[in-house]
Amino acid sequence: MMSTSARLLQLLSLLQARKDWPGSDLAERLRVSPRTVRRDVERLRELGYPIDAVMGTGGGYRLGVGAALPPLLLDDDEAVAVAVGLRTAAQGGVSGIEETSVRALAKLLQVLPSRLRRRVDAVGTFTVPMPSEGPTVNAQNLALVAAACRDSEILRFDYENHEGSPSRRIVEPHRLVSYGRRWYLLAWDTGREDWRTFRVDRMRPLTPTGPRVAPREPPEQGVRAYLSERMNLHMWPIKARVRLGMPAQEALEGPPAHYGSIEAVDDHSCVLLCAGGDLVTMACHLAMLDVELWVEEPRELREEMTRLGERLTRSGGTGRETGP
Repeated sequence: MMSTSARLLQLLSLLQARKDWPGSDLAERLRVSPRTVRRDVERLRELGYPIDAVMGTGGGYRLGVGAALPPLLLDDDEAVAVAVGLRTAAQGGVSGIEETSVRALAKLLQVLPSRLRRRVDAVGTFTVPMPSEGPTVNAQNLALVAAACRDSEILRFDYENHEGSPSRRIVEPHRLVSYGRRWYLLAWDTGREDWRTFRVDRMRPLTPTGPRVAPREPPEQGVRAYLSERMNLHMWPIKARVRLGMPAQEALEGPPAHYGSIEAVDDHSCVLLCAGGDLVTMACHLAMLDVELWVEEPRELREEMTRLGERLTRSGGTGRETGP
């Protein structure tokens, strides 16, 4: 049997890990009776933790919103992860939180045990941040979208696509995805009646959010695979079909898999389905693949590959003296 203090700490940790907890689930996790759970909840309330009762079959509990932020319980790995995340946030990527990230990091480092502080300091000491250009996401917008995903609330926003065309969208948000310096929202678009992805830096959310809806099942292939397919193929204006002189399994295990999707043809060849924003860039990327290839479509990409080959031949100095 755990002591009362140890049980209270574990109960608090459970309440912080999930939004709603049925009382019976808490009792099972703590290996105590529902009556003991009720007494422990009252003890936490006396200590200043705002714990709300949740109505429903069997009842439940939720860590509510208080006048002040109560202490958080973090294990060693969680504390290090938070500290490293704050260091990263202080270097940019999400606008408006750099200064507050530094302040929060200073508070966290002050109370970290020395063994954990050394791990965090090592990351900061031996990491050299390289500033990069690119879009930044408004911290308030990011938090609002994340909350809408968490609470399964309808989200309305004005959106500008990659061509600069504005539209107003009403979606059922599902997940936020961080990809490099960019943030994407995967959501069910109620107007298109299909899954769509949106760049968060191009969104201007409208408040209030809501009402709540039942969470949908994610795309069959999963969030990561769906986003990867969208970013490799559907989000670009130029689509291409390229025959590769290698087996599909070899292509899937090598660089071609990073260019798009692979389809098997026979034992010696496969097809790469890829996309891009302009013909010159696509031709250059395909030329870097160390494999025999043939562009099946579009014709314009074949012509650009021919021009690229001619330029490279001329650049090699064929028929021309080089040197001083």
